[in-house]
Amino acid sequence: MMKRYRVYAAIALFWLLPVAMAGNSPDQIVRQATDEILPLLKKNHDLYEKDHAKLYAMVYERILPYFDFRAMSKLVLARHWRRATEDQRRRFTEAFRDLLVRTYATALLNYTNEEILFLPFHAKPGDKRVTVKTEVKRSGGGANIPLYYSFYYKNGEWKIYDVSIDGVSMVTNYRGVYAERIKKLGLDGLIADISAGEAQKRAPAST
Repeated sequence: MMKRYRVYAAIALFWLLPVAMAGNSPDQIVRQATDEILPLLKKNHDLYEKDHAKLYAMVYERILPYFDFRAMSKLVLARHWRRATEDQRRRFTEAFRDLLVRTYATALLNYTNEEILFLPFHAKPGDKRVTVKTEVKRSGGGANIPLYYSFYYKNGEWKIYDVSIDGVSMVTNYRGVYAERIKKLGLDGLIADISAGEAQKRAPAST
């Protein structure tokens, strides 16, 4: 269950390759990005599978500008964000960003050409928060997987602050997990725990 969730979350996170965002509505951004990433995945799948560093580099270069990880971190930590120092906020945001990038970039390798269906987009003039609704059509049949992107508009740009996969909000999911870990470890302990896990992933395998 968690493996498939990560695969669909990876699809959600990494459709968004660079597009000309100025003047584009959120649904146009997702549509254009979908058309660009599929050939890239097919062309470089074997390379990315052998060399995760290249996969991570692609994600950092092409994806990060379109997500507001600070806003996501604030929503994930909830009341703990309000109590945190600015240094703790910065360190958590960086650790959480790296966790998402590396976890879901790796899960993206399990993508098996599922089709993305776009549902009607509804937004009123002046809306600052909108949702782009898509569905993943299962390659083996069965019910489609709802895949929703939450955007907000600020300083002339649309940014993603949450993704929902099959009714499960990424922000809400991590909020529950991390709230329990903060009770046991404290916020600094949680940050250290996340960072240590990422450092271990980056370390070369022993021979």
